[in-house]
Amino acid sequence: SKFLNDKWMIKNGFLNDVQERKPWWWNIKVQKLNLSAPLILLPEVSCQKAIEILQEKGYDQAPVVAESGLILGMVTLSNTLTSVLAGNAQFSDPVTKVIYDQFSKIGLEDSLGKLSCILENDHFAIVVHEQMQFNGNGSSFMKQMVFGVVTAMDLLTFVSRNDKK
Repeated sequence: SKFLNDKWMIKNGFLNDVQERKPWWWNIKVQKLNLSAPLILLPEVSCQKAIEILQEKGYDQAPVVAESGLILGMVTLSNTLTSVLAGNAQFSDPVTKVIYDQFSKIGLEDSLGKLSCILENDHFAIVVHEQMQFNGNGSSFMKQMVFGVVTAMDLLTFVSRNDKK
């Protein structure tokens, strides 16, 4: 049934154009949102420290990224507080105990239409940029770098500010 769902097909990159009457912003690239650089937490940060950092910096969520650059997941203020208060995690535990490890990624070159399909089911998407890196021996690999976190509010703000009626 997933293959009959156009939004699932778009979200997973199997389909590009499905909406016959697309809004004016549908094909604009994600990079036009001018997202601010994200706050990134390393996996060893404690739940207590994560809560303090998020509150101090005014963020609701932050990606958790290993030193290698591997994106481990997303920590949210509400999930961290809920987990600690429910006794499922301790303030001293690393944030990896309370992260969402199922999250959607979107590229800078992807369309706002694809983003809107992702945001219908997810609260956020991690904006990534792929970069080729070379090792000392000359072998190369693609590394994903976190470029930002985008929410429905970011998309709504962009559309309302630039609405072309």
